[in-house]
Amino acid sequence: MTTRPTIADVAREAGVSKGLVSFALNDRPGVAAETRDRILSVANALGWRPSVRARSLSTDRSFALGLVIARDPEIISSDPFFPAFIAGIEGALAPAGQALVVSMVSNEEAEVASYRQLAAHDRVDGVILTDLRRDDPRIALLEELRLKAVTLGHPDVESSFPAVAVDDGPGIRSAVEHLAELGHRRIAHVAGPSSMLHGDRRSRSFVDALRGLGLASELVVETDFSAAGGAETTAALLDLDEPPTAIVFANDLMAIAGLGVAQRRGLRVPDDLSITGFDGSDIGAYLYPSLTTVTTPVLEWGRAAAELLLKSVIGDDDVHDIELPAAQLLVRMSTAPPRTIR
Repeated sequence: MTTRPTIADVAREAGVSKGLVSFALNDRPGVAAETRDRILSVANALGWRPSVRARSLSTDRSFALGLVIARDPEIISSDPFFPAFIAGIEGALAPAGQALVVSMVSNEEAEVASYRQLAAHDRVDGVILTDLRRDDPRIALLEELRLKAVTLGHPDVESSFPAVAVDDGPGIRSAVEHLAELGHRRIAHVAGPSSMLHGDRRSRSFVDALRGLGLASELVVETDFSAAGGAETTAALLDLDEPPTAIVFANDLMAIAGLGVAQRRGLRVPDDLSITGFDGSDIGAYLYPSLTTVTTPVLEWGRAAAELLLKSVIGDDDVHDIELPAAQLLVRMSTAPPRTIR
């Protein structure tokens, strides 16, 4: 056939009504087993595939989930977290015949407009909410729009949506303890935005870990999770009269940028400066020196969020918060004892 086969084509070839074909293809009762098998065989032979548009009209669903990311496009394009996370989502959606609608916006105003547009045009059945913020207004917005949602992490406001969460704290604490065990006493933290719950959580975990070890915790500098921010902050820390001997970065992207800054200054990592990252991106294993980092199950996070949202969309009773394995430290070559105690 030169055109896409339709239910009418299947019905004609199978010698039955279009209504009976629809029942058979949608696995509804009322079709004899032999007739159903014949219809399915004809549909397969003709190369018939379900039309998303037709399914949407008949079921009042979009068969698509949404992901709105409100960050500077340059940060998104260079951060290895998002491709891995989206790959996890797609890994769950593709077998289920679902699509992912991704919208990248540069500010919160555009983000709100994007959610409103998705809801107004019924483009998605639900959304995955990332980068939770303090007193996050998006929770109430999505409830107002009657969009199903899953949050990455637990919001600090009341929410009717299920969450898929990873505890960052153990990973950051392990990084600090690892550096302290190596002999580092002046340790800095290049943090993400405190307005984002995970940025603030990692900073607080860092400070709590240092205080628990009886070490000073004043070297915390907030930036924007970007490579440029990581590089600029690293340079500023190294310019101090008493620079740190180790830096804990809030993501791998900033850690990789910081590694480059240190090496261009003639410092040897880890001989002169130890560095740790966060996220466990694959590229960290191929740097020289390879990056000590905190690993999180990014692919699994995406997959679990998509599967949970699909359950919520279809009204499955088994919808509840999911706690993924806590972040863990992966020690590689970018950390070592400081020169002063060798």
